[in-house]
Amino acid sequence: MNKQITSLIEESVITVALNDTVETVEKVLDSHHLSCVPVINAQGECFGVISAPDLVHFHNARKNPISERAWEMCTHKTIAVSADISVKEAAELMVENNIHHLVVVEDGLVRGIVSSIDILRGALSS
Repeated sequence: MNKQITSLIEESVITVALNDTVETVEKVLDSHHLSCVPVINAQGECFGVISAPDLVHFHNARKNPISERAWEMCTHKTIAVSADISVKEAAELMVENNIHHLVVVEDGLVRGIVSSIDILRGALSS
């Protein structure tokens, strides 16, 4: 578990834009079988994250997925880590903060996203 977190991320990360509708976000999550997606600005920087539980709360509030934008409903207080953090450090951060995803950034840009399942998968393959 001393490997860098980048060993667990995909080459390309799926993201959504600030002004994408919630309906679009749901389609992206569904078509890529994801439970979380970073919301990025025009410069590629992480503005927030939308997860499946966020969408449940959104629909429970009976908001309109066609008119609501990603930036309006995403979680803004994301925990971002640098690409050189170890898998062990990432796992510790997730446990300490009771979260399931970390956004991996490099030079201010989203490089990937790592889930608790990714970390478990990496531990099992070691």
